[in-house]
Amino acid sequence: MARRDFVHRMPGHSLPERRSWLAALHIDWPLLVLLLLLAAGGMVVLYSGGDARREIIEAQLMRFGLAFGVMFVFAQLDPSVYRRWAPWLYVVGLAGLVAVLLIGVGAKGAQRWLALPGLPRFQPSEFMKIGVPLAAAWYLSRYYLPPKFSRVAVALALVLLPMMLIMRQPDLGTALLVGSAGLFVVFFAGISWRLIGGFFALVATAAPLMWFFVLREYQKQRILTLLDPGSDPLGAGWNIIQSKTAIGSGGMSGKGWLQGTQSHLDFLPESHTDFIVAVLAEEFGFIGVLALLAVYLLIILRCLYIAVNAQDSFSRLLAGALTMTFFIYVFVNIGMVSGILPIVGVPLPLVSYGGTSIVTLMAAFGILMSVHTHRRMIDA
Repeated sequence: MARRDFVHRMPGHSLPERRSWLAALHIDWPLLVLLLLLAAGGMVVLYSGGDARREIIEAQLMRFGLAFGVMFVFAQLDPSVYRRWAPWLYVVGLAGLVAVLLIGVGAKGAQRWLALPGLPRFQPSEFMKIGVPLAAAWYLSRYYLPPKFSRVAVALALVLLPMMLIMRQPDLGTALLVGSAGLFVVFFAGISWRLIGGFFALVATAAPLMWFFVLREYQKQRILTLLDPGSDPLGAGWNIIQSKTAIGSGGMSGKGWLQGTQSHLDFLPESHTDFIVAVLAEEFGFIGVLALLAVYLLIILRCLYIAVNAQDSFSRLLAGALTMTFFIYVFVNIGMVSGILPIVGVPLPLVSYGGTSIVTLMAAFGILMSVHTHRRMIDA
């Protein structure tokens, strides 16, 4: 006899009564605890990286409040809702990217924002970090997996089109995140290693053309600086040199909270945004960095557990892609700050000061919670 049937027969232990109000919230509590722990630790580091400015902490708290609220709302929706709306959300996001190129608002040489009447300024490209994997998972899950070559080609087109529009803004960091989110969906769909090898061969072949015809001058300079930061130590190489100095000076246990010299003496640029992990390394040392990486690892493992236990192809593909996108956030930020990747302006998740990216990340975690908490009970 199935366990569910047995529970129904026991007096005072019916299934509806066993379903507590905590379960009715559709929140994955282990994941929520880890996210709160990361956010709290991030606030401690941000207070130091922001020169102990109270307004930065207050603004970040407001953004966290909004972001966790968005996560809660997204967790309440059944995954079937995301499947049904995926193509329409993708089309709306694509229209937003086109509108940015036509009537977008520019700042610091980039045109990435829309300012619509009655609405605050926003970046449609951030929306596509969720819209692209949603659309790719919706398309591929409609057919038997692994997909045929023709369907892989369509899925890649769904990924590459918004990616190219974002690169035109230009915003290479966001383009890489959006592209990786969609490509992970294609990878998890079970394509052959021959196709994967062919894709990387195509990228390697197109790299010289991208260097001459796609990348902007400042993007080329970032790559050259990565290879030899000492070639312009007071110019293009300044950021990475100061970042590596801060990381190295922290040693094993760090200089102590609020005692970092690189950030507080204004040697380290963007100490509260892109380079905040250098502040952490200088003040809390190697031990502090290991603690941060441990929390990130636990979050990723919990999300992978959710993806593996999803009950349909759409949910598995989407959950796996969102998890690996979070990993790319962490890997790219720490990689660029430590000098193994070019600087592309990717924030450290839930630690760097920011607004739109935090809301997008928490929306993704809300979808992951939805996938896990809306699973149907299957009889034994």
